Amino acid sequence: MTSMWEDIAMAGNTRSDGDANVGPHRLPRAVYEKELFRLQGELVKLQEWVRAEGVRLVVVFEGRDAAGKGSTIKRVAEYLNPRVARIVALPAPTERERTQWYFQRYIAQLPAAGEIVLFDRSWYNRAGVEHVMGFCSDQEYRRFLVQCPVFERLLVEDGLLLRKYWFSVSRAEQLRRLSRRSEDPMRRWKLSPMDVESMVRWDEYSAARDEMLSATDIPECPWYLVESEDKRRARINMIAHLLSTVPYYEPSRPSVELPAVPPAGSTQRPSRTRYTYVPDHAAGLL
Repeated sequence: MTSMWEDIAMAGNTRSDGDANVGPHRLPRAVYEKELFRLQGELVKLQEWVRAEGVRLVVVFEGRDAAGKGSTIKRVAEYLNPRVARIVALPAPTERERTQWYFQRYIAQLPAAGEIVLFDRSWYNRAGVEHVMGFCSDQEYRRFLVQCPVFERLLVEDGLLLRKYWFSVSRAEQLRRLSRRSEDPMRRWKLSPMDVESMVRWDEYSAARDEMLSATDIPECPWYLVESEDKRRARINMIAHLLSTVPYYEPSRPSVELPAVPPAGSTQRPSRTRYTYVPDHAAGLL
C-alpha cells in the first residue's frame, strides 16, 4: 500500500461505522456465475414485461465509493436492450442547472412507458457528497430532506415503479478497493479526488447517510440496504431482490421462422480491392 493510502487509513477513526458487517466467505465463482446467468435471464423477462405493459421502472443505486454500484449495474444491464434499459450517470450540474429546481434535471431522465432507467447515483447526491463537501448550503440540504419524500411520493402515485438500493461496505474493504484502483492502470481512471476525500471524511459520510435514510425511508418507496463486502453476493442479492418486488411475467411472443436461404444471385459484385479493410491484427497473434 502506498504512503498516500497509509495516511488516509490513519486519518480519523479507522474502524467500521457499522455500514457493513463482515459476512460469510466469498461466494464461489462457479455458483455465482450460474446463478447470475439465471437471474439475468429473469431480467430479460422483466424487460419484456415492462415493454408489454408500458411500465415505467426506476432503480436507484447509491452507496459508499467503491461499494460495488457500478459493477452491479453492469451485470443488471448486460443482456438488456439499450433501447429499453438505459443507465443514467449525470455529471456535475452546469451553471444553468444550478439555478433550476434541484430535481429538475433528474426529472428529464425519468422513463416513459415501456422503459427502465438505472441511476448510477441520483438526486441523493445532495444528501451525500454535496452536503459533506459543502457543495450546497445547509438551507438547500434541509430543503432536499423535506422535498425528497414528497417528490418520490408523486412519482409513485403517478404509477412509476421506484426501487432504491444502498450499497454498504466497511472502511477496511473500501480502503482495499481504492488502493487496488490506485495501483491498477486499467482502473486508475475510476479513482477521483472525491474518492480519497471520502476516506478522510468517513464519519461525516456516515452521519449524512443515517440522516438521509431517516428522512427518506418512506413506506411508498423504502430503502433496501445491500451488504457489499463480497461483490458477488451483493450482485446476486440485489438482482434477486429487485425481481422479487416486481410482479412481472414472461409475455408471449410470436415465433419467428427464418426463411429458406435463396440461391446466390448473378449480380456482379465490385472487386474487394475497391475498399479499405481493417488490417488483420488477430493473425499476428497466432
